[in-house]
Amino acid sequence: MNEIQLAQRELIEDFALFDDWMDRYQYIIDLGRRLPEFSESARTDENKIRGCQSQVWFTAEVRGGRLHFEATSDAAIVSGLIAILLRVYSDREPQDILDTPPDFIAALGLEQHLSPTRSNGLDSMIRAIRRFASEAVQAS
Repeated sequence: MNEIQLAQRELIEDFALFDDWMDRYQYIIDLGRRLPEFSESARTDENKIRGCQSQVWFTAEVRGGRLHFEATSDAAIVSGLIAILLRVYSDREPQDILDTPPDFIAALGLEQHLSPTRSNGLDSMIRAIRRFASEAVQAS
């Protein structure tokens, strides 16, 4: 089991602790509040993720053969989704990102419990992560 699969499993176990979706939404929002500070200088059009209703900025950097991501949003629930994605994908090997499907989305029931625009935004963020990983693999 690679690090991404392990992170997904741990995330699914964390969500299983909550009985209903109101508690899960609150947990997602709380995760977003704990995101590291995102610099104002990185809030550029170039770093914006298209396809999100909210504003989302995402940066990627290769550090020691691993992809490190930083991101933020102007919306609380989206910030929480970002925190989830960073937990699963940040500081992982690019090939592992490409090789490991985002099974946690279906396992958590995110697609059924997010609005269509939030689901589209989540999909856009995952596509961006995979694009960064693909570029890192090609550059190595």
